[in-house]
Amino acid sequence: MKFKRILLKLSGESLMGNKQHGIDDQRLSEYAEQIAEITRMGIQVGIVIGGGNIFRGLSGAGRGFDRIKGDQMGMLATVINSLALSSALETKGVKARVLTAVRMEPIGEFYTRDKAVEALERGEVAIFSAGTGNPYFTTDTGSSLRGIEIKADVMLKGTRVDGIYTADPEKDPTATKFDEITYDEIYNRGLKVMDLTATTMCKENNLPIIVFDMDTVGNLVKVVSGEKIGTYVHN
Repeated sequence: MKFKRILLKLSGESLMGNKQHGIDDQRLSEYAEQIAEITRMGIQVGIVIGGGNIFRGLSGAGRGFDRIKGDQMGMLATVINSLALSSALETKGVKARVLTAVRMEPIGEFYTRDKAVEALERGEVAIFSAGTGNPYFTTDTGSSLRGIEIKADVMLKGTRVDGIYTADPEKDPTATKFDEITYDEIYNRGLKVMDLTATTMCKENNLPIIVFDMDTVGNLVKVVSGEKIGTYVHN
C-alpha cells in the first residue's frame, strides 16, 4: 500500500453529475462506494469537498453579493455537500464524521486537529467542511491546510480531467498531459491547478499532490495502490 493517510479533495461541481446544479444521487453513490472501498483497505481518509454545485463565493461577488457574505454562503454550501457525503458513506457501512471550521452544532462538530486524527485512527472518514472558516480562502487552501495539519501522506485532487495539462484539454485539443510536475513549474507556467495560496502551502510543507480523474469509477483505488494515473506534483 502506497499511502497510509490521505486527504481527498473533491470539487462541488463534480457532485452535480449531469445536472445543472445540486447533487446527483448516482454520482454521490459512486463517490461513496469508492471511498468506502479504500477505507476497507485500511487507508485513513480525510475529505474536503467544495461547494460550487450550490454557490460560489467568488462568482457571487461578481453578481453583487458582498464578498465576505458570498464566501460565507459558499462555506455553508460545503457543509450541505459534506452532510450528503457522510450520509452516503454511512449507507455503505462506513462511519463518517463531519467537522466544521465554524461552530454549527448539532449539524457538525467544531474542527480541531486532535478530533480529526482520533476519528481517522478509529477508521472513521473525517469530512472537513466550511473551508478554513475564513473569507478569501478557497476550499483548495482549506484542503492544503487540513492535509498538512493531519500529516497526510498525499493530497488527492479528484477532478473531471485525468491530470494536469499544458492547457485546458476541454478547450485546447493540442494540450499535452504531465505525468509529474514541480510546484515551481506550475507557478512559472501559470497553470490553473489550484489557487496560489494552496499551491504555496503544499510546496512549503512538502505535501505532494496527485491530480486525477475521480469521475471514472475505480480510479481512486488505483491511485492509492500506487498505479501511475493522473499527475504527480512535488518539490
